[in-house]
Amino acid sequence: MWLELILASVLGFVIYWFVSRDKEETLPLEDGWWGPGSKPSAKEDESIRPFKVETSDEEIKDLHQRIDRFRASPPLEGSRFHYGFNSSYLKKVVSFWRNEFDWRKQVEILNQYPHFKTKIEGLDIHFIHVKPPQLPSGRTPKPLLMVHGWPGSFYEFYKIIPLLTDPKTHGLSDEHVFEVIFPSIPGYGFSEASSKKGLNSVATARIFYKLMSRLGFQKFYIQGGDWGSLICTNIAQMVPKNIYSLTPLLGQRFGRFLGYTEKDLELLYPFKEKVFYNIMRESGYLHIQATKPDTVGCALNDSPVGLAAYILEKFSTWTKSEYCELEDGGLERKFSLEDLLTNIMIYWTTGTIVSSQRFYKENLGQGVMVHRHEGMKVFVPTGYSAFPSEILHAPEKWVKVKYPKLISYSYMERGGHFAAFEEPKLLAQDIRKFVSLAELQ
Repeated sequence: MWLELILASVLGFVIYWFVSRDKEETLPLEDGWWGPGSKPSAKEDESIRPFKVETSDEEIKDLHQRIDRFRASPPLEGSRFHYGFNSSYLKKVVSFWRNEFDWRKQVEILNQYPHFKTKIEGLDIHFIHVKPPQLPSGRTPKPLLMVHGWPGSFYEFYKIIPLLTDPKTHGLSDEHVFEVIFPSIPGYGFSEASSKKGLNSVATARIFYKLMSRLGFQKFYIQGGDWGSLICTNIAQMVPKNIYSLTPLLGQRFGRFLGYTEKDLELLYPFKEKVFYNIMRESGYLHIQATKPDTVGCALNDSPVGLAAYILEKFSTWTKSEYCELEDGGLERKFSLEDLLTNIMIYWTTGTIVSSQRFYKENLGQGVMVHRHEGMKVFVPTGYSAFPSEILHAPEKWVKVKYPKLISYSYMERGGHFAAFEEPKLLAQDIRKFVSLAELQ
């Protein structure tokens, strides 16, 4: 009870502080240089270049040799996924990876959509740009920027792409047809990593806004999850007139009185278990990556099996916390091993696990509520999809504190942290719902 009261007091203070700062502010649209050395005096090359994912016999041979040297440690009896990734199930994953997984085939799948690169602030930024194959007469597509997080990648969006760009073919109305852009965060996958300290969500937001401007979009929709949500929030704080954004703990007995719905109470209580303990169980990685990411990164960048265990554990319990009770972590209940390992391979073949983890250090290493954007509200039309198995549920009244112009809040039927990867149709439908409401504004 005391724990709930203390946390309620802290949350109440934060809400009061936000509410008392109700003026509309914008983040300055500055400039930066993240490439090696000093910024050159010559103007940056702004050309957009086609890019293809490639592999080689040498790359696959090296992977197989490292997998063959995997040294497993036996799990504790009955431990399931409570101690992390269960090594008994890991052997099955490793066997599939070594003997059945076809990376060359997956590379072809990755290349089914057009990839590009362009230099922004000294970094080669990778992105996918998919236009609708057909449009109703007299219509133009709606530009939509979608941003991934950690430990995901642009590949999370592959199943939602046709639902957004070619909805009629996939049983959806063609009222809203999108032109979609999926960039890789700098230091993730095929986007070049920063050579300098300090590349955080605000710098990434500015880079992605410059990307959209370079592609000719002055006004567009944005959607993101995990780090993508923060990056999209920062874009909205920089250029609010150009954006549409698609991203109290006093005890259960007082919940309805304070305006929480039955669904909120179901997802939040018992509070200590569903909020406090759940966050404690799932945030150990965050403390490591926000303090000394390079140390654990050295091990993960050297061992493909270690990398897979570290990342795939998140796709277990972040999809549904109850999956920790299963010997296989429930991984194949929502995902295929092919899809999961394709995401792993994007990290492995690019060697970007270390640079991706540094994003935590850059954003959280100085503390919480120390950056200007953290205390700023977002005054653009916003939608929020509340997936029931997300790590922490955010009731509508919480979301409105940060996003006063919230026009769409949806309790999703099912799904967890990796929404586009896990439930692409549900997310696509909610994006379409938000756009319909936004166009009425």
